[in-house]
This record gives sequence, structure tokens and C-alpha cells, in this order.
Amino acid sequence: MSAPSNVIDFVVNQVNGVTGLADLGLESVPNQYIQPPEERLDNGNIVSEESIPTIDFTNWDDPEVAESIYNAATNQGFSPHAEATLEWKDHLQLVYASEEKAKEYWPAVCRDQALEYMKCAEVLIRRLLKVLLKKLNVKDMDKAREHVLIGVMTLAFNYYTPCPNPELVSGIGRHSDISSITVLLQDEIGGLYVRASNGDGWIYVPPVEGALVINIGDVLQIMSNDRYKSIEHRVVANRSKTRISLPIFVNPAPDAIVAPFPEVLENGEEPKYRQLVYSDYFKYFFSKPHDGKKTIEFAKI
Repeated sequence: MSAPSNVIDFVVNQVNGVTGLADLGLESVPNQYIQPPEERLDNGNIVSEESIPTIDFTNWDDPEVAESIYNAATNQGFSPHAEATLEWKDHLQLVYASEEKAKEYWPAVCRDQALEYMKCAEVLIRRLLKVLLKKLNVKDMDKAREHVLIGVMTLAFNYYTPCPNPELVSGIGRHSDISSITVLLQDEIGGLYVRASNGDGWIYVPPVEGALVINIGDVLQIMSNDRYKSIEHRVVANRSKTRISLPIFVNPAPDAIVAPFPEVLENGEEPKYRQLVYSDYFKYFFSKPHDGKKTIEFAKI
């Protein structure tokens, strides 16, 4: 069967999504989803010599755990109308303002499970940020800093339906998150790749049972004055299997001022980033197609 004459209208305005397209039994993807050759994942650029560290958080008080978190953070590290080429995924986002608002506004079909997961994840998020901030000599996370680091948490449900031409499309194009940190739960299908340390290749991130993927976001890179590095990543489509992932984006509040921590600069280090309102950074990110880590240039002095 051929694609609808107006793909954007079918997918977005009629709310059929990419799943609706796939259900039509297409033999090939519509042109709007075909990535230019330079944006497709080249198997020749997959790096097998590097891997992503797996850290056991069972004993938070172990200094080696804190050191492992610090090393991982320092050494590795969408709007369909803005995208030049559409991405092969559907998604739902739930903003976690409070338990009361979640119970009032979140879909009943997943509300209780999603809320329980968010409440458990928040404990992990706070402990993880505490470890990361300690290495920056930031001793306390008061209400003002919470407003910047954990102002808004959003749970996303990403659904990647099987694709007839996975080599031509992107599940998610290459980008870094504009969060403080992102906590990702992925199923067993796989498809996530992160940029290799050489800046050219890509490292496959295999699903590990019982593990979460933690991404440092642009906000923490800015506030650490480049001590921590946000990670460029992408997702590929699958020809025969559906992939599901649940990222939690831990973002500043929209009116929060993002800038390097004073503690990072107290020994005379020059700031690499200017002060900016997070909502301006957010709008800039979503005003353009995914383009790797170029968004952070918007904040540089």
C-alpha cells in the first residue's frame, strides 16, 4: 500500500502516528522519513573497542561508587514540524508537577504505574545529583538549586514501531539532552548508540537487565563549566521488532537561570557559558532539527 498523500496531516493532525503508517503495510517508508546519507548510521563507524560503564549503586556510601560515577560523567559523558526529516517513533510525555496533578491529568491506563515509577526514580535522581555535585564542591542543594536542577521532571514513553527500511531512517536523530540528567529505562530490543570518545564513531549501548542508562545533559555540562560532558546519542529503527523506552528528563524550571556554579569558578576559573533563562534554551533546541551537540553553542560566551 502507498503512503497517504499528506503524511504530516495523517501522522500529526489526525493523530495516527508512525504506528498508523506502519499499520498500513507500507513496503517502503515515505520520503519525509528518509534521512540524508550523512545522517544515517554507518556500520563502519561503530566502535567495538569502547563500552559504556555499568555501575552498581547498591552501596551508595562506597567511595569507589562515587568515583565511578564521577569518571563516567567526565570521560564519556522534538518537534515534528521543526525536523528537516521526520523520525520513526511515536511518543507520549507526562510532566510530573505533583502527585495530585498527576492523578488528575495523566491517562488512567498508565497513571498508577507511571506515578509509582517516577516516585522511585526521584529517590535515585536526588542521590545521583548529590554525588555529582559533591565533586564540584557544591555541598548543599537548597530550594533555589532544586529549581534549577530538578525544576521539572518529565516521563516519556517512546514507541518505535517496526520499519520496512530501518537503514534509511532515524528512530531519534543525533543530539544531546537539554536536561540536567536523563534516566533511561529501555527494553531488551536495543537500538541506542552514543558518540565514541574519538568524536567520529558510535558505541552500541546494549540493554542490561535491571540497569538504567544515565545521560548527563547539557544543563549539567554548563553548570559544571565543562567538568561533566553531555553525551551525544541516537536511536536506530528495527525492521521486525517494536522497541519501547522510558526516559525521565530532569530539567530546570522554565524560569530558572542556568550558568556555571559559583563554586566551580571560585578559584578564578573563567566561565565558558553565559547566564541564560532555561526556557530560551528549551525553545532554541526545539526550533531546529537535531544536529548533534550544536545546541550548547547557544550558551557559550
